[in-house]
Amino acid sequence: MSISVNIKSDTEFVISLGERFDFGCVEDFRKAYESVQPKGKAQVVMDFRGTRYMDSSALGMLINARSHFNSDEVKVSLANCNDQIKKIFSISRFDRKFEIS
Repeated sequence: MSISVNIKSDTEFVISLGERFDFGCVEDFRKAYESVQPKGKAQVVMDFRGTRYMDSSALGMLINARSHFNSDEVKVSLANCNDQIKKIFSISRFDRKFEIS
Protein backbone atom coordinates (compact mmCIF):
# COMPACT_ATOMS: atom_id res chain seq x y z
CA MET A 1 0.00 0.00 0.00
CA SER A 2 2.36 2.67 -1.12
CA ILE A 3 0.43 5.78 -2.06
CA SER A 4 2.47 8.91 -2.63
CA VAL A 5 1.76 12.51 -3.54
CA ASN A 6 3.99 14.41 -5.93
CA ILE A 7 3.42 18.16 -5.81
CA LYS A 8 4.65 19.48 -9.13
CA SER A 9 3.39 23.04 -8.52
CA ASP A 10 0.55 24.92 -6.79
CA THR A 11 -1.71 23.74 -9.59
CA GLU A 12 -0.39 20.29 -10.56
CA PHE A 13 -0.48 17.21 -8.32
CA VAL A 14 0.06 13.50 -8.94
CA ILE A 15 -1.19 10.83 -6.54
CA SER A 16 0.59 7.56 -7.35
CA LEU A 17 -1.23 4.41 -6.32
CA GLY A 18 0.33 1.11 -5.27
CA GLU A 19 0.07 -2.31 -6.88
CA ARG A 20 -3.23 -2.98 -5.09
CA PHE A 21 -5.87 -0.27 -4.84
CA ASP A 22 -8.49 -1.79 -2.58
CA PHE A 23 -10.27 -1.43 0.76
CA GLY A 24 -6.98 -1.71 2.61
CA CYS A 25 -5.94 1.63 1.08
CA VAL A 26 -8.90 3.70 2.29
CA GLU A 27 -7.09 5.66 5.01
CA ASP A 28 -3.84 6.14 3.09
CA PHE A 29 -5.69 7.29 -0.02
CA ARG A 30 -7.90 9.70 1.93
CA LYS A 31 -4.86 11.20 3.66
CA ALA A 32 -3.12 11.54 0.30
CA TYR A 33 -5.87 13.47 -1.47
CA GLU A 34 -6.70 15.55 1.60
CA SER A 35 -3.05 16.66 1.72
CA VAL A 36 -3.41 18.25 -1.73
CA GLN A 37 -4.11 21.98 -1.50
CA PRO A 38 -4.73 23.31 -5.02
CA LYS A 39 -4.58 27.03 -5.69
CA GLY A 40 -7.13 28.14 -8.30
CA LYS A 41 -7.31 26.13 -11.54
CA ALA A 42 -5.56 22.84 -10.86
CA GLN A 43 -5.01 19.33 -12.13
CA VAL A 44 -5.01 16.29 -9.82
CA VAL A 45 -3.87 13.10 -11.52
CA MET A 46 -4.46 9.67 -10.00
CA ASP A 47 -1.57 7.65 -11.43
CA PHE A 48 -2.34 3.95 -11.93
CA ARG A 49 1.05 3.16 -13.49
CA GLY A 50 1.93 0.49 -10.90
CA THR A 51 -1.61 -0.67 -10.13
CA ARG A 52 -2.41 -4.24 -11.10
CA TYR A 53 -5.53 -4.83 -8.98
CA MET A 54 -8.44 -2.77 -7.75
CA ASP A 55 -11.75 -3.72 -6.16
CA SER A 56 -15.14 -2.02 -6.04
CA SER A 57 -14.20 0.01 -2.96
CA ALA A 58 -11.60 1.76 -5.12
CA LEU A 59 -14.40 3.13 -7.28
CA GLY A 60 -16.03 4.64 -4.20
CA MET A 61 -12.71 6.09 -3.06
CA LEU A 62 -12.26 7.82 -6.41
CA ILE A 63 -15.76 9.31 -6.21
CA ASN A 64 -15.00 10.54 -2.69
CA ALA A 65 -11.76 12.14 -3.89
CA ARG A 66 -13.57 13.82 -6.76
CA SER A 67 -16.20 15.13 -4.31
CA HIS A 68 -13.44 16.42 -2.04
CA PHE A 69 -12.23 18.63 -4.88
CA ASN A 70 -15.81 19.72 -5.59
CA SER A 71 -14.85 22.64 -7.77
CA ASP A 72 -15.04 23.48 -11.43
CA GLU A 73 -11.46 24.69 -11.10
CA VAL A 74 -9.95 21.35 -10.04
CA LYS A 75 -9.83 18.65 -12.71
CA VAL A 76 -9.33 15.08 -11.48
CA SER A 77 -8.07 12.57 -14.03
CA LEU A 78 -7.06 8.89 -14.00
CA ALA A 79 -3.81 8.18 -15.84
CA ASN A 80 -1.67 5.25 -16.92
CA CYS A 81 -4.46 2.70 -16.51
CA ASN A 82 -3.85 -0.78 -17.87
CA ASP A 83 -6.47 -2.37 -20.14
CA GLN A 84 -8.16 -4.31 -17.32
CA ILE A 85 -8.58 -1.18 -15.17
CA LYS A 86 -9.80 0.83 -18.17
CA LYS A 87 -12.43 -1.87 -18.75
CA ILE A 88 -13.60 -1.60 -15.13
CA PHE A 89 -13.88 2.17 -15.52
CA SER A 90 -15.78 1.80 -18.78
CA ILE A 91 -18.27 -0.69 -17.32
CA SER A 92 -18.73 1.60 -14.29
CA ARG A 93 -19.17 4.59 -16.62
CA PHE A 94 -16.32 6.43 -14.96
CA ASP A 95 -15.43 7.77 -18.40
CA ARG A 96 -18.34 10.17 -17.86
CA LYS A 97 -16.95 11.40 -14.55
CA PHE A 98 -13.18 11.45 -15.19
CA GLU A 99 -10.72 11.86 -18.02
CA ILE A 100 -9.07 8.43 -18.33
CA SER A 101 -5.84 7.53 -20.08
